[in-house]
Parts: sequence; structure tokens; C-alpha cells
Amino acid sequence: MGVDGDLLKKYTLATWGFKQGETVSLMINLGVRLGIYSALDGAGAVTASDLAAATGLHERWLKEWLRAQAAAGLLVSDDGEAFLLEDEAAMVLARTDTPTYAGGVFSHIRHPRVADGLEEAFRTGLGLTYDGQGEGSEHHVEAMLAPMARALLVPTVIPALDEVTARLKAGAKVVDIGCGTGLVLQLMAEAWPDSTYEGYDISERAVAVARERFADVDNVTVHLAGGEDVPSTADADLVMTMDCLHDMPRPDLAMAAIRGVIAAEGTWLVKEVKSSPEWSMNLRNPMLAMMYSTSVASCMSSAMSTPDGLGLGTLGLDPATLEAMATEAGFTRFTMHDLGDPTNLYYEIRP
Repeated sequence: MGVDGDLLKKYTLATWGFKQGETVSLMINLGVRLGIYSALDGAGAVTASDLAAATGLHERWLKEWLRAQAAAGLLVSDDGEAFLLEDEAAMVLARTDTPTYAGGVFSHIRHPRVADGLEEAFRTGLGLTYDGQGEGSEHHVEAMLAPMARALLVPTVIPALDEVTARLKAGAKVVDIGCGTGLVLQLMAEAWPDSTYEGYDISERAVAVARERFADVDNVTVHLAGGEDVPSTADADLVMTMDCLHDMPRPDLAMAAIRGVIAAEGTWLVKEVKSSPEWSMNLRNPMLAMMYSTSVASCMSSAMSTPDGLGLGTLGLDPATLEAMATEAGFTRFTMHDLGDPTNLYYEIRP
């Protein structure tokens, strides 16, 4: 039987729409808990800075939350900088004495400890690490990313990189930074068993899963360490950061370490979320509210989990920003690949 592309798209968008609803629900819960809707009610158009001054909450966290709300259609914004809670929206989200108020129905969305931690992050600016985002978060991340990785990595992404497949067949050194539970390492090791693989991640739970996964595999080693801790051996033929740089508190330090570990003719493969520094361009994404909400709940939370975190967040590493940071780290060749992944772009970066 042939596949009806329009019908497939319908079911795909419908299913992910429910996931978007889950993440937006958490953002509504936080808006009620923190009194943000009440602060917006009657304030007119405000910026994150205005709102931070009015509430005492952290400006960076507020900006990501405001954009998530605007993407969800709960706030009005023309530019992603100034945001308005209309009176009618306030009757649903802020005014508890009106019969239309619905904010209270979102009071039990995540485990209380996780929701409490996110609430505190708005006050202090310090986010939750991935290990702090609830039991099983490591499996949740793999479940989100696995289908596209299985479909594209070995048959499409790696062959798109100049000379990389030949090196993997001959036996290359591969370093996966932000390896999580090790899915990408597994796919690579199965496809090119003559190469050796090293994974790095700071999540204790994810590393434990990965080490169990490779307990009987001789050519894969997994380290409990961050990207900035990768030793400067200058011998890696392929370095990978797959959908993780924007989660790192200090991606700039990780990039510097990658420059140190990569061989002179090596390749750095980056997978990052499709995004633009322009609000109007990002509004074309039908799942934008989910992206920003996920950023608050997970990606930016991790990226703000240290006092010096850069806090890029889910959509914070657009092509121009990535190229500028890679150049600063000492890389000179930068190629972007759009390989049929609806959510991500792939970058081939070389010294």
C-alpha cells in the first residue's frame, strides 16, 4: 500500500500537538504559581525586563516563558520582545474571581519536586540539570530523539560528510559529546565496528544506562564528564554533538575542547534545532510553543544550571550564532546540511 503523505502529516501534527499541549500546560502552571499572569494583567505591553522589575523574577527565564506564551497564542507579541496579556485572556488566566478563570486546572502537571525546582529557577536564575528534571528524564530524551536518529544518522547524515564514511570503515576515533544513554554510539558502532568510540555526558543516570548498554562491547567507552573536560589529544577523526550544545551551560568551553581533541583533518558533526534570531521567522514553526516551553522546562534549564551558564535554550543556536561561536573556537570551515529532518539542521565543521 502507498503512503498518503497528507494523511501522514495530519496524524504527525495531531500527535505532536498533544505533546505541545503538555509542555504549554506546564508553562501555564508556572505562570499561575509565580503570579506572572497577575503581574501582566492591566500592565499593557511589557518586556521581559519590565516584568522582571515588577516581579523580582529572573529576566532570562521570563523572556523564554513570554515567547512560549506568545507562540501558544496566549499573549500578543509582534516582535518577540514586547508582550501583551489582553483583557479577555486575563479573564481566563489571571482573574481568579471570574467564572471564566481556568488557570487552576493546570496545578498538577509535573512531579511536584520538578515543578518546585522550576519555580525556584525563576527566582534565582539557576536551572535544573538533566538529572534534576525527574526520574526517567534520560529515557524520555532518547524516546524523543531515537526515531529520527535511527532513520537518518547512518544512511543519510554520515554519508553527507566529506570522506567520513571511508575513515569509519578503515577504523576511526569517534568522540560523542553529550552522548546521553548512548543511542548514537550504538548506531555508529553497529554500522562501523572497526572504529573506536568514546562518549561523554554529565548526567549520572544517562551514563549508567549507556555503560550498561555497552557492558559487552569492547570498542565503546563512556565517560562521566562534560564537553569542556574532553582531553586535548588532537586525534579524533569525528567529533559529534547531537542536539546538545544548546543544553550546555558553557557551549563555548565545550567548543574549545572540541578544537583540542579533533585531528587536523577531522570533522565535527553538529545537530541543532532549526531556528532563527528573528521572531517572525520562528513563528512559521507550528510547534514553536512546544519548543519554547520545552526550553523553559528542560533545555534552557540545563543551560542555566550553573551560575555562569550562557542559557542559550532550545532555539538559541541558530546557524549564524553557531558559525560565529565555532569560528571563535578556532574552526575555519562551516557547511550546513538540510537532510530531511523537519526539526534539525546538521553542520559539518572543520579546523
